Amino acid sequence: MNGILLVLKPPGMTSFDVVSWLRGVFGVKRIGHAGTLDPAAAGLLPVCIGKAAKTIDWFQEFDKAYRAEMVLGITTNTQDGEGEILRQKPVNLDEDALRTAFHAFTGEYEQLPPMFSAVKVNGKRLYELARQGEEIQRKKRKVFITRLDLLSAQMDREYPVVRFDVVCSKGTYIRTLCADIGEKLGCGAYMSFLVRTRVGPFFIEDAYTLEEIKKCGEEGKHATLLLPADTVFREYPEIYLDDKKLFRFLHGAEISAETFQPAAEIVRVYDKPNSFIGLGKIFYENNQKMLRAYKLFT
Repeated sequence: MNGILLVLKPPGMTSFDVVSWLRGVFGVKRIGHAGTLDPAAAGLLPVCIGKAAKTIDWFQEFDKAYRAEMVLGITTNTQDGEGEILRQKPVNLDEDALRTAFHAFTGEYEQLPPMFSAVKVNGKRLYELARQGEEIQRKKRKVFITRLDLLSAQMDREYPVVRFDVVCSKGTYIRTLCADIGEKLGCGAYMSFLVRTRVGPFFIEDAYTLEEIKKCGEEGKHATLLLPADTVFREYPEIYLDDKKLFRFLHGAEISAETFQPAAEIVRVYDKPNSFIGLGKIFYENNQKMLRAYKLFT
């Protein structure tokens, strides 16, 4: 069984928990998720099964979209509602100040990975060190916030509650974004709610709940839930190879690509409709247009 399953992860489960549960439902060994969600977070979790597991590296490059909520005036050690409160401070701000802060974080900015994260330093996960009471030096990483849209702000509360949508690059921690916005405002903040709504071309509206997946499993209809692996590469043009060229392609030989129309460097390769072979790379050698295998999914 091969394909991509879009799962609606519930809060309270780790991404690994979801994969472990699905392994039992689908009865497969080769399975992995394409982007961790914190246990308290919910939303879209793409899971790659069988040969489609080879697409996981491409998922890492996709931008992601979230709907989030943060509470102003309270700072926690985990930057979310699961941690210990470190500071509380009265908030005296209006929406204009909030919008100005949002604007300051739109675009590229340097973000410090939180201690309670799966980032590895010297072979150890940061959250493992954090649970032992250790805090070590981390390097800031550049992330990019494409959009940061304010949805609502209950500024009349002692600790205002702010809801927003964000589209961001890989490696962005939304709880750290909330904490950084809080620091910018001078009052602190923590993330109180998070739902991932999109990963690249995949949307939460197309995801299945665990209950729906279980029901299909009991009815023997697992395969109907899966998207083909080539869905990940829909941005690349497609080409078809005849038997002779396909044989050479599969065995690592370079073949002429003069008759292929796509000008793109990477192409999807098929031998017939709905029979995805893999990705090919088009290059020029002695002024001749050539094609060779880039990543096979057979």
